[in-house]
Amino acid sequence: MLGLLTPHQIEDVLQKELIGRIGCHADLITYVVPVTYVYDEDCIYAHSAEGTKLEMMRKNPSVCFEVDHMHSMVDWQSVIAWGEYEEIINETERSTAMYKLINKFKPLLTSKTALPVHANLAQNNTPAVIFKIKLNKKTGRFESPE
Repeated sequence: MLGLLTPHQIEDVLQKELIGRIGCHADLITYVVPVTYVYDEDCIYAHSAEGTKLEMMRKNPSVCFEVDHMHSMVDWQSVIAWGEYEEIINETERSTAMYKLINKFKPLLTSKTALPVHANLAQNNTPAVIFKIKLNKKTGRFESPE
């Protein structure tokens, strides 16, 4: 059976998943890239080193975000959302966003040799860019066996 997710189911998928995909477009190029994220109060929070993704979102802050949960090829949920990219510059808000990211991913660091999430946020002594995507539209679909 195919169907539409309810608003509650959409929120549930966004809350539970770890990796989503940002779709951005600038200079006649479309770019889709996976990111680890945290969802809170209609915002996607993530961090990144400087690169193509950030350059494109700065040029065109209107982005798309996709996340899915696959049980099998006939049992899945998918959410697509649209929103506006915004860099977080305020130190208090940056700290809060990083705290949310660390708390979500820290339990997944099962290896004794794994670095803490916050240990390698900078490359070449350049601080990571912390950003959010303020979602303004969300939709979702599912398939389930019946």
